[in-house]
Amino acid sequence: MDSDLKFLLLLVGALLLTASLIGWILSRRVRSEAGRVTVANLNARIRSWWVMVAVFSASLLLGQAFTTVLFALLSFLAMREFITLNPTERADHEVLFWAFFIILPLHYLLVGLCWYGLFAIFIPVYAFVFIPFRRVLSGETRGFLSSTARIQWALLVCVYAVSHIPMLLALPLRGFEGQNAKLLFFFVLTAQLSDVLQYVWGKTCGRRPVAPLVSPHKTLEGTLGGIGTTVLISTSLWWATPFAPWQAALMALLICLAGFFGGLVMSAIKRDLGAKDWGASIAGHGGFMDRIDSLCFAAPLFFHLCSFYFAESDPRPPDWVFSWLGR
Repeated sequence: MDSDLKFLLLLVGALLLTASLIGWILSRRVRSEAGRVTVANLNARIRSWWVMVAVFSASLLLGQAFTTVLFALLSFLAMREFITLNPTERADHEVLFWAFFIILPLHYLLVGLCWYGLFAIFIPVYAFVFIPFRRVLSGETRGFLSSTARIQWALLVCVYAVSHIPMLLALPLRGFEGQNAKLLFFFVLTAQLSDVLQYVWGKTCGRRPVAPLVSPHKTLEGTLGGIGTTVLISTSLWWATPFAPWQAALMALLICLAGFFGGLVMSAIKRDLGAKDWGASIAGHGGFMDRIDSLCFAAPLFFHLCSFYFAESDPRPPDWVFSWLGR
């Protein structure tokens, strides 16, 4: 087991322990009703983070197969939330069965096989074409375009985009062989830390809303403070990545910006649907989709930049796969 990865996971554990201690002290000292509500929400978030970090750490330590299964389950739960908030017709049910129980597992099987060539086009091409084909067989035309687009969007965001995260483990990086788990850690830490620090900065000194009609709690001060602090922290971890310090800074900035705008896009969808959160599965955070909305938009960008500039080639499945297929 990579000693650097162990150190990084222990560092996150120490940060959570510190946050838990601060939350406990605040719960003892804050007296106002509004302050108690805020501290209670903060402590609920911290408790949820303990669980999420434990599950994520265990998957990294257990290897690529377990990480792939974890993100497949996460995609399933996120897509379930997405579809639940979007009204569907009876004619959509068989299409949804294909989306959840055929397309999603097959796509993550490609991730497990490291079959990048088919992975890259399976959902954007084949699933995109299949869904309206299957929907039209129902003979129902009412709401055809909207329901088809919703299912395609759910697959694209919740499955295809998210699956780029475990696919990072398959990248053949120059001079970084066998250490891809640290690259995945860098990406997830940067995206999630940006969310947390934007929340903290916004609560402490946020004044001017960035997009009041879309996400009224996001402020300019919180956004700039959170992103700036995250870039500094992530840049200090350049030694755990295949990047030089300035490259780590640029990658961290890209992740933060993509995550910020991704969060705004998903907030706009929630507002359009009249919902505050995607669900209530994670105490203090909302639903699974609320927790990974920033990952969805940042993951494909980060993966392809790493592939283009730092990988020797695209991920390729084992030779037995092609032999089994007769190629």
